[in-house]
Amino acid sequence: MAGKRKENEAGSSNDLRADVLRVLGVLKVATADQIQRLSLPHLTYRHTLKPTPAKQKEARTASHRAALNDLRRHGLAIDGGRTRRGEETRLLTKDGLAAAAIELDREMEEIGGMPKSAGRSGASHAMTVNETVITLIRPKPDLNKVMGEPAEAVAAAQAAVDASDGIGTLASYATEVALPVKGTWKNPAIGSVRADMVLTAPEAGVPLLFIEVDNCTEEAALIAAKFDKYLRFFLRKEKDTDGFESPLWRTRWSAPDEEYERVHPPVLLVFHEVGPRSAKHQMTRVADLTRHRWQGRWHPKGGYHSYDRRIPIVATTLEELREHGPAGPAFWRFGRDHRQPLLEAIGNPRRDAYLARRRQAAREEERRRQEQAAAEKEARRPVCKECGQKFTDDRWKAIDSRRRWEERESHPHLCEDCQARAVAAEAQAEADERARQEQERPRQEAEEQAAAHKASGWLSRFRT
Repeated sequence: MAGKRKENEAGSSNDLRADVLRVLGVLKVATADQIQRLSLPHLTYRHTLKPTPAKQKEARTASHRAALNDLRRHGLAIDGGRTRRGEETRLLTKDGLAAAAIELDREMEEIGGMPKSAGRSGASHAMTVNETVITLIRPKPDLNKVMGEPAEAVAAAQAAVDASDGIGTLASYATEVALPVKGTWKNPAIGSVRADMVLTAPEAGVPLLFIEVDNCTEEAALIAAKFDKYLRFFLRKEKDTDGFESPLWRTRWSAPDEEYERVHPPVLLVFHEVGPRSAKHQMTRVADLTRHRWQGRWHPKGGYHSYDRRIPIVATTLEELREHGPAGPAFWRFGRDHRQPLLEAIGNPRRDAYLARRRQAAREEERRRQEQAAAEKEARRPVCKECGQKFTDDRWKAIDSRRRWEERESHPHLCEDCQARAVAAEAQAEADERARQEQERPRQEAEEQAAAHKASGWLSRFRT
């Protein structure tokens, strides 16, 4: 944990203070509307009877604006200028970021840097990053907290609940994360790339995803050049705590060994068409310029493309993401001819299916091999010469001729029961023989005495 939670650290009495710290700790700069939609989405469906959308927004964000003002009074937040639509933005001070680190249970190094133009008027890039996070998470409202609202508002809240799920929670995201090609995580060298977002949601099938956002303002060549830096970062290695060398990124994030050692972690590009360029043209141009980074090699036997040592690059628009969500067909994997849900786009379904078939075939072959070995073993299994019963595994092991002489069984041709009866019969026979001998001994002694007496009579005659 980044530090011990400080009770009421700034003297704040606002219950939403922690929500604001968590959201700004991740997004860095945001509006009250964005903070509200992420932390208390049910408020979006309240105050719908206000006369104008502006009044509705003012009412549903009032509590969070009060929390922001409270944090500002105590030196944890400051004004961040206004968006192009005139909305106020707020960001955290150094002390505010430290408090957010506690709320998020993160080290300060994990909080990331401040976004582009964080304190300037507009902050359009930061706003698009925020909207991308909200659209990927798709926060679900609590229906119990909208009951009693107008039917239209309840229906809209129900539709949001019924819509496909998003990916992860606020804690699954980090923004403005430095990816050092040299230097350290805390002090990356010049030439390092800074990811707009990093998503880690293994429970949702996304162990690690880097996300870049463009408002269609940057040259496609500049976006494509980032992937050279991404590759340098992915290839950078360092000794881990176990003393073995591994990719640097693995010292911070976890991901499947087989998949992400062979193929680099995926990168998602999200285009928001507010700049002078077409999102479709941006995607196509970036795909052409980065072909050597993502293009796979056809595997004819398996019927799939192999992407060894390549970066899976996926693109979408914020509009499509809002419409379909992560589970919908909103994502174009460079090199493919159709759009897919995010999990399919960042993965390799054909390869997965081929490997699944191979694993199934291997299991079937192993099963057949085990069955054949079992049949051959049964054919060799000894049979009791007395009762004809097959030996058990324990009995078979006990009569093994390789055992030491003193450990060998007395009746290796018999099963356990028959051996027990044979041993008992032999013991009884020995006892009977001893009894017979005991009974015969007096008679034998008498005969011996009589013979001795007779012999002594004949000798006395000869003496006289």
